[in-house]
Amino acid sequence: MRLALVGATGMVGEVMRKVLVERGFPVTEFIPVASEKSAGSILHWNGADYVVRTLAEAVALKPDLAIFSAGGSTSLEWAPKFAEVGCFVVDNSSAWRMEPGIPLVVPEINSDALTADAKIIANPNCSTIQLVMALKPLHDAHPIRTARVSTYQSVTGTGKAAVDQLANERAGNFDGPMAYAYPIDKNCIPHCDVFLENGYTKEEMKLHHETKKILGDDSVGVSATAVRVPVQGGHSESVLVTFRDARPSLDEVRRLLASMPGVVVQDDPAAKDYPMPRFAEGRDEVFVGRIREDVVCDRSIHLWIVADNLRKGAATNAVQIAEHLISAGFLR
Repeated sequence: MRLALVGATGMVGEVMRKVLVERGFPVTEFIPVASEKSAGSILHWNGADYVVRTLAEAVALKPDLAIFSAGGSTSLEWAPKFAEVGCFVVDNSSAWRMEPGIPLVVPEINSDALTADAKIIANPNCSTIQLVMALKPLHDAHPIRTARVSTYQSVTGTGKAAVDQLANERAGNFDGPMAYAYPIDKNCIPHCDVFLENGYTKEEMKLHHETKKILGDDSVGVSATAVRVPVQGGHSESVLVTFRDARPSLDEVRRLLASMPGVVVQDDPAAKDYPMPRFAEGRDEVFVGRIREDVVCDRSIHLWIVADNLRKGAATNAVQIAEHLISAGFLR
């Protein structure tokens, strides 16, 4: 198993390397790939040292699998070149997600979208992954009409520069580089990704479009407001789910969620037991709590969903996709 990890030295790449070891992914040849300025440096991983390669060098080595965490423009240019040499590509950017014929996969939901011929596979947006993990079991039993989502997103979703900005501000240093247009410490910024003509951001529209594709149902309406918060542990989402028909009982909602692989129901407010990024950090599960009936609409319920955006929201989901390629016999 010759594995190229594109973006190996970045924040998601670092978590990806950790997850590969934790899950015992069968790597026989590890090919770390990074920018030209990092090429030739040494990367220590899993007890050995590896030379960091350029993208061109990695393609020439004809890996079996390439996991990309290097941005959309890099993926658009280089993913097809890896695919041309017979390599499966799992791409963590938004470049390929809504392309027809490109599987957009959360393995617990739609691993059947993987085929031997689809060499490029899209890893969904981090916020979308945790949302659909909670919506899927509910939608299968009681079709959902709409999901209205407000996100509370960790600075890790922006990258190292944002983590550094938060750390600098908390240390009283406001002269350092800024990943955001405003201070993030003691602040909430309702601006994730760029604004579009419709007034929504790209991040918000990712939730709208990707949820439909993963659930395989264009009738599910998703409207979102995405907010960056001064948190480092993971993303949180407040979700108002409205069903097409009568809403299920809360006991059934909890039962359906608990039956979903990878979902943990954490819903005992009396004991102050509810999901928080502080405790989701470093975990692969999606945590759901604050489950309650809406007091305005008799077909709606509220959910509070939390997950580590660098793990299940990125690295872990990508590795799970690769594991399914192996179990299906597409990747050996």
